[in-house]
Amino acid sequence: MRPSRHTGPPRGRSGAGAAANASACHGFHRSRPNDDAAPATPAEDAKDAERWRREAQQLRKAMKNRPTIDMARGILMTACSCSPDDAWEMLVTVSQHSNTKLHQVAEALVAATARQEPLPAKLQHHLAPALAARRRE
Repeated sequence: MRPSRHTGPPRGRSGAGAAANASACHGFHRSRPNDDAAPATPAEDAKDAERWRREAQQLRKAMKNRPTIDMARGILMTACSCSPDDAWEMLVTVSQHSNTKLHQVAEALVAATARQEPLPAKLQHHLAPALAARRRE
């Protein structure tokens, strides 16, 4: 059996894990100790530096959005008596079907709950089927 070339953390679904997974797929393995690859050229070093900068930016954004996403999951867990994974799946489904970023769906859900107002129509249209599917399970 060949050893895995993956050097990053365990692969996750999204957020910080996705950014870390991206780094494992973009040639960052050259910096591993005992690697027999030729030394990197200045152009390769510049590309690596740019990749690391983008990854750091993505991680900062994920850390900023995570609390809102967790609050939205909690709202769905309470409202639907579902597991954290089920709440996550509902948020992801609404995000994908409405073509809205996940953190924006979460922000809208948290804001609507705090104001005791309905969700925007676009999100309601996609959340209703996700909730109905959850109830049928």
